[in-house]
Amino acid sequence: MEKKGFFNSLLFKLLLGIVVGIGLGYIANESVILVVDAIKKILGDLIGYVVPLIILGFITPAIVSLKDNAGKILTVTLLICYISSVGAAMMSLFAGRMIIPNLNIVSHVGEGNIIPESSFALTIDPIMPVMTALITSILIGLAVIWSKSETWEKLLLEFNNMVLSIVDKVIITLLPVYIASTFATLAYEGAVLSEIPVFLKIIVIVIIGHFIWMTLLYTIGGLLAGVNPKEVFKHYPPAYFTAVGTMSSAATLPVALKCARKSKVLDPKIRDFVIPICSNTHLCGSVLTEVFFVMTVSQILYGKLPDVSTMIVFILLLGIFAIAAPGVPGGTVVASLGLIISVLGFDNTGTALMLSIFALQDSFGTACNVTGDGAIALMVTGIFNKVPGKDGNQVYNGDD
Repeated sequence: MEKKGFFNSLLFKLLLGIVVGIGLGYIANESVILVVDAIKKILGDLIGYVVPLIILGFITPAIVSLKDNAGKILTVTLLICYISSVGAAMMSLFAGRMIIPNLNIVSHVGEGNIIPESSFALTIDPIMPVMTALITSILIGLAVIWSKSETWEKLLLEFNNMVLSIVDKVIITLLPVYIASTFATLAYEGAVLSEIPVFLKIIVIVIIGHFIWMTLLYTIGGLLAGVNPKEVFKHYPPAYFTAVGTMSSAATLPVALKCARKSKVLDPKIRDFVIPICSNTHLCGSVLTEVFFVMTVSQILYGKLPDVSTMIVFILLLGIFAIAAPGVPGGTVVASLGLIISVLGFDNTGTALMLSIFALQDSFGTACNVTGDGAIALMVTGIFNKVPGKDGNQVYNGDD
């Protein structure tokens, strides 16, 4: 059995990639950096090629799966998850526009050494544009539901597993190499690296944002249910720290359910339905982080923040992509790479930086997601008037 620890984790591999990349960039001559730059471009193209497959492989099956649990509770839960994710992202947008200009970020566009064009070029074009993939995935998903095609439903579930395998075994495996090559070119060019303290600052800022949003969610949940939300969140620290350690909502799910079952104010049936659903669809912490990070990276690399109108479009679409994000570390940003490229106009360097800094804090984003699920369960319990002990509902003792 493979031993899993910090030195085998993606976080360590990414940190090692950054350190090795920076060191290589500082000592590399022009010939070496040309090879490194070629590797970076090939891996960047490969990631770009997989993006439409990710959209087709996760959005379409997510749409098809809705029919299996169709009902008021599912509809309300998904709507709350979407509103929570978009709301967290909007808060991040407004906070970012106030905070980022005061971080003394100086754009490094055009500074430092210039990497010459290489005579070697290997272009890997995606099978279709990102927006084409999004529309195609939605139409196919709806068509499968309308036609009740069991064959296509099974095919899509198999395709979902295939794409997840590609993401896990190819993209995630090659990601440290891609990050290392990116930081090597950045170090050689003499750009961005002076802003590493800024990245550390924004990680602290977004973690504070996570707790602000969780406080808001539990406050709303308590008001809707008419109970003290402390009766739910006081049981969640084990789930929070499990998520910090595993960087995975799926791996944390058993602990999250155990924590939620200790609460006497959650309806058992709603709790056992909503918590697993939310583990895959409620990613408020991740989208909050991603929005703040894309604005910071845009300021560093391109010298300006994205327009508010562009960011609003990005956020509304990001909320949809988050629901179908793959269950791997950094899944939200991986699933939304197409949006980062097509809506925000990021190039390979921009997407590489996003992947790097997002992965460095991903455990805290996941912990926010998981802990916020308890608030969603409380909201749904309140909306359907299922608080144990109220209005004749059976009191649940939390021991099952």
